[in-house]
Amino acid sequence: MEEKRLGFIGIIVEERKTSAAKINHILSEFGDLIIGRMGIPGSDKKVNVISLIVKANTDEIGAMTGKIGLLKGVKVKSSLSKIA
Repeated sequence: MEEKRLGFIGIIVEERKTSAAKINHILSEFGDLIIGRMGIPGSDKKVNVISLIVKANTDEIGAMTGKIGLLKGVKVKSSLSKIA
């Protein structure tokens, strides 16, 4: 099994009303990978940001970000450290 590495995931939410509950459900599914979470509401631009610190392997990150990336009005990017 591939070793877990430290990394982050950035999520931009443009359609909060239709996506928030779905995003929270996915994040709960993968909650054991999440070390920290910060949400920044966007009042004037109506764009919200969620930042996650994770400890996971590439397959786990791919599974989580893949599900999130399928949601309408949501963009997601991730990066993992090279050190396990």
